[in-house]
Amino acid sequence: MFIYTVKSKQIRAILIILFVVLTAGVLIFLSKDSEDVSKNNNTANLSASNESERLSFISQFGWEVSEEPTEVREIIIPEEFDEVYTKYNEIQLSQGFDLTSFKGMRAKKWTYAVKNYEEYEDKDCIRINILVCNGKVIGGDVCSVELDGFMHGFTKPQE
Repeated sequence: MFIYTVKSKQIRAILIILFVVLTAGVLIFLSKDSEDVSKNNNTANLSASNESERLSFISQFGWEVSEEPTEVREIIIPEEFDEVYTKYNEIQLSQGFDLTSFKGMRAKKWTYAVKNYEEYEDKDCIRINILVCNGKVIGGDVCSVELDGFMHGFTKPQE
């Protein structure tokens, strides 16, 4: 038979070590999101924690938008991408973002009316959507809300 005794100082040391390891793990997990965002798109300022930063982000691509968003809603990026999300993520990949890093996470979708979409008669139906997680843009699109509309990345495709 084997008996091992543990002193209270040993228990305290073990608990301190566990606390430090768990705290480090949480900090690494939380910083992973901002690292993923920052490596996604090196040329654009991705800050979007307030209205001014969101409007500044959008203006980097030459878009003029309404001062107030037309819609703000919380979304959850699905754990498993269906065909629609797979195609949407292809748009994101083409502009340096990748939503796969954010599967299962909550984000906010900010929608603004675009005022200067050239060569499009009905400008009231053009929107820009930005997806924001932890104060950083993680993706988005420019689209028409018409029935036979379009969708593309933040930069207007060359014709």
